[in-house]
This record gives sequence, C-alpha cells and structure tokens, in this order.
Amino acid sequence: MFDHDEEEGGWAAMHHPFTAPRPQDVDLLATDAAKCRAQAYDLVINGSEAGGGTIRIHDQQLQSQVFELLGIDRETAADRFGFLLEALQFGAPPHGGIALGIDRLVMLFGGLDSIRDAIAFPKTQRATDLMTGAPGQVDTKQLRELGVKINR
Repeated sequence: MFDHDEEEGGWAAMHHPFTAPRPQDVDLLATDAAKCRAQAYDLVINGSEAGGGTIRIHDQQLQSQVFELLGIDRETAADRFGFLLEALQFGAPPHGGIALGIDRLVMLFGGLDSIRDAIAFPKTQRATDLMTGAPGQVDTKQLRELGVKINR
C-alpha cells in the first residue's frame, strides 16, 4: 500500500491516498505500514497497463489515519480534500472504481509517446474541476518536484 519516501523519510501512497487497506491489514497501519497491502487491482493486456482501480476508504477515521501516516496534517487534508472528508461524515458506503484506460489504449493505438497526448483536458472550458475545486493552491515543494518555476 505504501512506498518509503527516501527524500521525506516517511511514507508515500503507491496508488493514491484514498486506497483502502485490506481489512486484515488495518492494524498494520499503526505497527508496520510497510507490510500493509492495498485493495487495488490492475488490468494488463500484453504487458501494457490498460486500466486499474482501488477500493476506496469509506471511513473518516481510517482516512484520517492514512493521511496522518502520509504526513498530511489535518489543515492540509481539509484544504485539499475537504469535499471528501465532508462526504465521509455522512456515511459513504463501501465503494471502488476502475479506470479502464481508454486514454492508454488511444496512446498505444496511436503510437504516441506520452499518455498526456491522449488525455482530454481541460475538464471545463475554464480548466476547472467543479467537484474538487481544482486547480487550487500548489505548495512550493510540489512545484520544485515538478520543475515548475513561477515568474512573479
């Protein structure tokens, strides 16, 4: 479920920070996160990933525990994922998803070098995501990791 982040000295989500741990591994979050396994799956066709997905965390306390393990403090979690945390307060049912990777198939069939050349963007004419409020503020560390410089 987690990779050790050498740079930060903590944990990083192998899939995404909303991936649920396997039920029998929940206790490992507090004792041995390296052994915790995710409820995640991939669809591979002839060696190329054509899709993948996860069972999502549907319990607010478990989600907060995973955020804490990943070094995401309460304020940052509320700022970035408040919409999700609020939804979990209302009792979201167990749920999962799969992205079948049509964009990946288009990339492969089209002989493209990057999946970014096959992804439809933006989500709206104003390049915003209405559900999450993205784009939002990006912290300086993330910009450095991506090699993005802002001229002011």
